[in-house]
Amino acid sequence: MATQQAETNPTPLLIPCSYLTTEGNKTGSWRFLRPQYEEKTSPCSAACPAGEDIGRVEMLTAQGSFKEAWETVLLENPFPGVCGRVCYHPCEQHCNRREFDEPVAIHTLERFLADTATRYELQPSLQKLESKKQKIAVVGSGPSGLAAGYFLTLLGYQADIFEALPEPGGVLRWGIPLYRLPLSVLNQEIAQIRKLGVQIHCDKSISQDFWRGGKSEYDAIFLGCGHSRSLPLKIPGEDLAGVKNGLHFLAEIRRGEVSALEGTAAVIGGGNTAVDTARSAARLGAKVILIYRRRRQDMPAFAEEVEMALEEGVELWELQTPVKIAAQNGDFVVTLQHMQVIEKDSKRKARVKPDSNKKKEIRVQHLFKAIGAEAGETWYDPPKKTKGMLRLSNCVLLHKSREPTLVYGGDLVADIKSVAHAVASGKQAAIALDILFHEGLDAVRPRLQTCLVGEGPSISLETYMGGPRSLRKQKIVNYHDLNTDYFQFAPMMTQPRLLREERFQSFAEINLKIGASLAIREAERCFNCGLCNQCDNCQLFCPEIAVTRDNNPRGRHINYDYCKGCGLCVVECPRNAMILEEELLCDTS
Repeated sequence: MATQQAETNPTPLLIPCSYLTTEGNKTGSWRFLRPQYEEKTSPCSAACPAGEDIGRVEMLTAQGSFKEAWETVLLENPFPGVCGRVCYHPCEQHCNRREFDEPVAIHTLERFLADTATRYELQPSLQKLESKKQKIAVVGSGPSGLAAGYFLTLLGYQADIFEALPEPGGVLRWGIPLYRLPLSVLNQEIAQIRKLGVQIHCDKSISQDFWRGGKSEYDAIFLGCGHSRSLPLKIPGEDLAGVKNGLHFLAEIRRGEVSALEGTAAVIGGGNTAVDTARSAARLGAKVILIYRRRRQDMPAFAEEVEMALEEGVELWELQTPVKIAAQNGDFVVTLQHMQVIEKDSKRKARVKPDSNKKKEIRVQHLFKAIGAEAGETWYDPPKKTKGMLRLSNCVLLHKSREPTLVYGGDLVADIKSVAHAVASGKQAAIALDILFHEGLDAVRPRLQTCLVGEGPSISLETYMGGPRSLRKQKIVNYHDLNTDYFQFAPMMTQPRLLREERFQSFAEINLKIGASLAIREAERCFNCGLCNQCDNCQLFCPEIAVTRDNNPRGRHINYDYCKGCGLCVVECPRNAMILEEELLCDTS
């Protein structure tokens, strides 16, 4: 009976009903810590001498926004096609993905963007500042001179480049073999610089009289003449007829003056010019011996180029140095002194000394010296120290009241001879001159500090001009700052190349093009360290639903009325694009 009564008279279900929404409970008042969006610097960008915004470039590439990605490179470097081929890509050595599986193929992706722009005849939308009254002359049209003219023009100045040779490009045209840098690529990027408004005057040699005596029409002169004179071996016989300078040999090949080499060729040196000379001689038919006074790991040449030279049959003779050259029946007899290592240091070149008991002679039909180069004229080099001088990381300013300001750049001041460092020199010179003209010499160094990429010495033109990148912190994101639970293992793409047997048939480019699908897949491997790519983790994990989409550049907005500072968004951010700070230290306005 009781059971029947319970069934007919059930206990009423009471459902509470609020007259207010939970918006009335402002949980933000509980907060002691405040999350904020804060983009930081990726280690690859900090390692790039040209200061490219690599993380953003790869983000745009992964999205298929190739033109915007290409233009992002052009903000910091006028040579994506050139650098995508000949740069030694230190960015990849510092890529955080190296600690996860393999680095991103940044070098190849940069080239892809340039090739895509050329293929579809894209025109960049670069913003130039208002025209300024000052005029700047640039002496030399190598990479540093072209870069200086390019960045000066973006900053609103009239830049005139003077080149002694009939065509512009400097070492890019005459010193880098075609199998590394086709002329069509160089010509295309020089044409873009000219379209921007840079005037290039070829067959125009400049002397010191150009600026002395206060007669110059220019307010500043950038000296980017480069190093064109080979350093001497300082041994008997080096001036014999037929002993060639490596740089001159490469220029002869470019001009079509050398078609074949027979017999054995010896190349003395361990730098990039020596390796290029050796590989070029091998393509012309010679058996090539590369002679270097230290060990392979001490060679200043880029490791990848040395490895390919060995693949192509170049013999490397380590710890050998020439002490005498003699002519004999049309050949050269080179006496080599064996060297022995007396001190090893993993961070520096090994110290060596002659092993007096070990010498040998070799007979060769061709001999090239390529142990380094120096300025063609002594006045190209900056003075040691004088009044009005400011020595920066990639250029030297010499400011005089009655004469144009001189800026020494490129190889004249660089410790590392690379195209990327030459670009860095031209960019730093352009920005330094802009600061000098507006704020004076004393303001140059502190103002440059504000546009460093990470800890420097690379600088960003976009940051200097107040673009979106200027909001980014200089703090460099390291691997342990990332939440790698959100990334999958994926091997680095393999750069397609000509087969070894095909390389000797011509000077055709070794590294081949890649397609858009492969480029996107490789760009998707990028962690985009320190950058928000709108993955929505912060929004998905917020227990208070305090994160919302916004139209601001960062794409997200935190409603601090409800954010209780739990920090889940910061922890779950894969890319370290957020920070968590004590509430009392934050601006609550």
